[in-house]
Amino acid sequence: MIEKLKSKISLNIKGKNINRFIKKLRTKKIEILNIKYINKNEADIIIYKKDYAEILKIKSIYEITELDVFGLIKIKRNLKISKHILIIISIFFIIFLIFTHIIFNIEVIHSNKDIRKLILTELEKEGIKKYSFKKSYNKLNQIKEKILNKYPDKIEWLEIENSGTKYTVRVEERTIVQKEEDNTPRNIIAKKDGVLKKVIAEKGDIVKDMNDYVKKGDLIINGELIFNEEVKGKVKAEGKAFAEVWYVTKTEYPLFTQTATKTGKTKNIYAIKFLNHTLELTLNKFKTKQIQEKDIIKHNIIPLKLVKQTQYETNVTDEILTVEQAISKAKQKAEDNIKQNLNEEEYIIRSKYLKSTVKESIVEVEMFFAVYENITDYALIG
Repeated sequence: MIEKLKSKISLNIKGKNINRFIKKLRTKKIEILNIKYINKNEADIIIYKKDYAEILKIKSIYEITELDVFGLIKIKRNLKISKHILIIISIFFIIFLIFTHIIFNIEVIHSNKDIRKLILTELEKEGIKKYSFKKSYNKLNQIKEKILNKYPDKIEWLEIENSGTKYTVRVEERTIVQKEEDNTPRNIIAKKDGVLKKVIAEKGDIVKDMNDYVKKGDLIINGELIFNEEVKGKVKAEGKAFAEVWYVTKTEYPLFTQTATKTGKTKNIYAIKFLNHTLELTLNKFKTKQIQEKDIIKHNIIPLKLVKQTQYETNVTDEILTVEQAISKAKQKAEDNIKQNLNEEEYIIRSKYLKSTVKESIVEVEMFFAVYENITDYALIG
């Protein structure tokens, strides 16, 4: 449809050795959409209107005659459409184009309703749902691979077919073959330096005492069964080792911050987004706000979309901290960063403030942490 609307011109070319002139056009990267040879010295061609001026510049001894025009240029010439009518036609064309790129139905073909529900949920997360815009072929492949990588134990094969305004999704469930248990003999060793606090051995012999200092790679639970100083057998050591380990961290915190707090006022609006610009379809705008957004209409190629926003009005307050206040917040931030990497069995034993440095508008705080941590690691027995 878009191709048909592009302005094109049909030309008759006469002159000696017409092929030489055609080659010259191609050298100038002028696209010839159609060519019909009448004889060796005459031919009819169709080109884009934008290339017509260039052809006239290089025609030399050749005779160029305009035969006909096509596309938008012909519409303008024949109908002499006014500006307002042209705008209306353009709007209807855009609406038509939008509707031909919208998906009205999604069918997942599989006998297991749980698999069908899973696929539909994942597709919706990727923007594939009823009344959404079609995705490009490459984007569909990316989404397919993402779902396959996310559920390697559930999905064996997945294909998304586009049929007009419908997606047909064919999926095959993966059949899991239980692997035989791996009983390869191994030891449990220390993953990092620390002081042992607790060791649990389900298989193997504990060779370290509590409060022993261990280095990374030290043996903690031996998978070799030793009797009278001889190895009588080997097992796959099972267990856990916990130790007190140490960290020195550096954390920055600004002396100047801005804090946004919600006022309690909210409103739902629609907005048009194009590239990095947003046009809110409302008269009364919040001065500062937080936004939750949902796409209503989105095009996969043109960076234009209609969104629905839930806006929460905020009050923004500037906060200038003293060095002592910034140090306190940096300490808390450092502790929070340590805790983010700990599981339910691990915790901070103690912490100590070491020093701080003020750099322009930032305070850098150095902290020491002693952490109760799982240091279990494994080494195969040769």
